[in-house]
Amino acid sequence: MSEGRTALISVSDKRSLVDLARGLDELRFKIISTGGSARTIREAGIRVTDVPDFTGSPEILGGRVKTLHPKVHGGILAIRENPDHQEQMRSNGIVGIDVVVVNLYPFEATAATPGASFETIIENIDIGGPAMLRSAAKNFRDVCVVADPDDYAWVLTELRKGHGTLSLAQRFQLAQKAFQITARYDGAIAGYLSRVLERQGSFQLEDSPFPKHLHLAFEKVTDLRYGENPHQKAAFYRHLSDFDAVLPDAEQLQGKELSFNNLIDLNAAYLLATEFEEPCAAIIKHTNPCGAAIASHSQAEAYVKARACDPTSAFGSVLGFNRAVEKETAKEIVLTFVEAIIAPGFEAEALNLLSSKKNLRLIQVKKESAGTHPWDLKRVEGGLLVQESDRRDDPSREWNCVTTRAPETEEREALKFAWKVVKHVKSNAIVYANKTQTVGIGAGQMSRVDSARTGISKALLPIKGCVMASDAFFPFRDGIDVAAEAGVRAVIQPGGSMRDEEVIQAANEHGMAMVFTGRRHFRH
Repeated sequence: MSEGRTALISVSDKRSLVDLARGLDELRFKIISTGGSARTIREAGIRVTDVPDFTGSPEILGGRVKTLHPKVHGGILAIRENPDHQEQMRSNGIVGIDVVVVNLYPFEATAATPGASFETIIENIDIGGPAMLRSAAKNFRDVCVVADPDDYAWVLTELRKGHGTLSLAQRFQLAQKAFQITARYDGAIAGYLSRVLERQGSFQLEDSPFPKHLHLAFEKVTDLRYGENPHQKAAFYRHLSDFDAVLPDAEQLQGKELSFNNLIDLNAAYLLATEFEEPCAAIIKHTNPCGAAIASHSQAEAYVKARACDPTSAFGSVLGFNRAVEKETAKEIVLTFVEAIIAPGFEAEALNLLSSKKNLRLIQVKKESAGTHPWDLKRVEGGLLVQESDRRDDPSREWNCVTTRAPETEEREALKFAWKVVKHVKSNAIVYANKTQTVGIGAGQMSRVDSARTGISKALLPIKGCVMASDAFFPFRDGIDVAAEAGVRAVIQPGGSMRDEEVIQAANEHGMAMVFTGRRHFRH
């Protein structure tokens, strides 16, 4: 077994600590530990030596110095096959430490706590923990370093198999993870401190949510066959943050390998479908909605209505739902070629029906409403653009009716629906809709009036009596005139043009209702 081996445990997160310590004790490891970790282990009836007793030096400076000692770091860093190292260990009374289990003070959680003082946040900068992790990870040939409680179970299993040791490959894997954790930890500290301003001895966060130095941490989920085009190599990464990694953590239930373009469209479908509380179906083609609809009770009805907006473009599309896909919906889906579906679940009968389409990719997200990261990142040559995600609600109580005629109740409901959809359409964006479905969509045109015309030209359903949503203001009255000629009865737009009065006058001349939201929804 592992007679004579030593494990050092110093953890902030006590999850599964007792199980790990008991397992190490059964493997005859001598356990040394610090403060609260030692107390938790001892209270569980497991033998443990406090670090001060191991080093012969007390914890000092209110616990700021616990493990920064040659007997700790010498025991971790000593190369076992180096005779000089072994001689120095003997002459200095240093015992080799074979397993290091450390996780760090919760700096990120503390910094994100409302009302946390600067002094409290600074005290949650771990010093000894990262030093031990880095020492152990550097000496992975001789030391097993465990930095994540989620790894305790498999590490114990492998230690039992290996009679107290792990393979070199396993130790290297754990070392890689330890350095990833310390890199992210230091990045979080540097990012926070770069937002702090000193004023006459007082330290305060600046108003901007964006740090002067931005440190982002990602880990690779998988390589992709290629990027947007076959000649481009590509990979998919998970953002290491406290927010849900919706797509990286989703489960693929069936179908071909996901492509770069599939992932982009799946993201667009997910974001649009989760705008609504009612059962919603979103149909995406090349990142743009070609149909979206809601229904009070029937998901299948929502999908059929969404598909009716542009059934030609729906061929080869990606679908998004905000409810588990039902049997009746699946019956409709299999009538059309679809690339992929993203949803919070799939009923068993729906899965059975969809399994007839072997290449159809089915992606199940973990939960119906996941928290998204507050930032949106866009790469440009030589730099990175960072903005807040455009996920805030635009409450209708803040809208301003600017025309003589106010929208009727049904028109107002249609305006709410269209306004949620238009922010997911590439600019310049125009959406024609009734209160439950899109009727025509004009996306990505260089002039707004062309988007207005495009939406009308693509409409297969009657536009007369519908509403129009525009993601930005109308620079001229021509877009209103085009919509009025098609029979549109109400318009929603941000307002703010130099020619707002001209646009409002056009709406009044046509007997249309128009509301200004005061908020633009460009999507480039």
